[in-house]
Amino acid sequence: MLFVEFRFIVFFGVLWAIYWSLRNNTWRKMVLLGGSYLFYAAWDWRFLSLILLSTVVDYLAALRIPGAANEGRKRGWLVASLITNLGVLGFFKYFNFFAASLVDLFNSLGVALNHTTLEIVLPVGISFYTFQTLSYTIDVYRGKLQPRKNPLDVALFVAFFPQLVAGPIVRASHFLPQLDQSRRWSKVAVRSCLTLFLIGFIKKAGVSDNIAPFVDQVFADPGLYSASAIWGGILLYGVQIYCDFSGYSDMAIATAGLLGYRLPVNFNAPYLASSLTDFWRRWHMSLSTWLRDYLYIPLGGNRGGRLQAMRNVMITMLLGGLWHGAAWNFVIWGGLHGVALVGHRAWISFRGEVGAGDGVGGFIRHSLGMVFTFWWVFLAWIFFRAQDLSTALEMLRVYLTFSAQGVENLGINPFGVLTLLGVAHWLASRWDLPALSERIPFRLYSVLLGAAFGVALSFVPLGYRPFIYFQF
Repeated sequence: MLFVEFRFIVFFGVLWAIYWSLRNNTWRKMVLLGGSYLFYAAWDWRFLSLILLSTVVDYLAALRIPGAANEGRKRGWLVASLITNLGVLGFFKYFNFFAASLVDLFNSLGVALNHTTLEIVLPVGISFYTFQTLSYTIDVYRGKLQPRKNPLDVALFVAFFPQLVAGPIVRASHFLPQLDQSRRWSKVAVRSCLTLFLIGFIKKAGVSDNIAPFVDQVFADPGLYSASAIWGGILLYGVQIYCDFSGYSDMAIATAGLLGYRLPVNFNAPYLASSLTDFWRRWHMSLSTWLRDYLYIPLGGNRGGRLQAMRNVMITMLLGGLWHGAAWNFVIWGGLHGVALVGHRAWISFRGEVGAGDGVGGFIRHSLGMVFTFWWVFLAWIFFRAQDLSTALEMLRVYLTFSAQGVENLGINPFGVLTLLGVAHWLASRWDLPALSERIPFRLYSVLLGAAFGVALSFVPLGYRPFIYFQF
């Protein structure tokens, strides 16, 4: 069930009406939980068992941790949660990948091995809700959060449908306190939520889905295309994945907001970043902060010297790449970002970081930083999007040399499209349209909203494309 589908609008409208008609907070939470399970079951009802397993294990583990007799038993309950959640994630997402890699390794050593690939269907959203529910038990273990005795609260935290299948990754410390009191309709910023949903809808259905066919053409057979077409395809993919993923996050935040709940912001104009460090402060912010707090810092973070910090950055980014998918392409993508982050740290320690406000020299360095960051991020997108390494390497060669054997061009002018979208990206970073919509007179706002939806619908292609991050 996609946010841009008519059936979702019907589903949400019915759920919204029932939810706000109730006054009892417990009944409201039960309606939301039932609706969340129904929403997920629309993908594949069998995988509800995995969400229920995570919920039960983490509920029990969190309850046991504070009262454990000693540190060893506390750690044991945490390990039980980690093994259960990461074990399920590892099996469904990585079994075939590691099995195939092991066979290739032994074959390269002259030891003939064969394996049978299992037809394992990846449960939608498993990477997101696994990281989300782990934040609960880890924070309870660290003493940062008290366990919930009410299983309904834990179940709703794990399964809350707006961000269930593609984020943002919500921390238990952020969401659970919102369950303590009944949400009030008078506190809901309706115009802001509707505007944000419209923005997300336009990003996904109006921009990303229209760009997708041209990107697919180039990545399917790059040998047919000219250098400018391949460059255009790579740049268009960067736009496609941003509009697709940030569009989902916008609609998720807006949907939750219409129910009275706040979700964290997940994107902040990432293509205006002046460094790779700045990029990861702006891109998929809920994942980057999760990796920082639950992986990078436990590995040692900045403690232990510069070399160990760089090692921890590389480990974090390599595992972050693997989180995205069971393929070496994603590992390389994570490695490229890790190398750039390490390089930026080394640059800061050597020259210091000068902002755009530090005179002409600072402005020039800031601008050059933006150009290099943009170039590197889009170089890494090649590996993220390509179906195999040979395709990625072929496109990388064209990206670096601007020389190709093919002569075919795209059916559009990608650089003209990118210029228009780049201006829109910059304007969006300067204007908070959802907040501005609250100041517009109601009648004028209603007319503008209806007109904007009408225009947006005229650009929606026939058929719906799944969100890119559903595969992760």
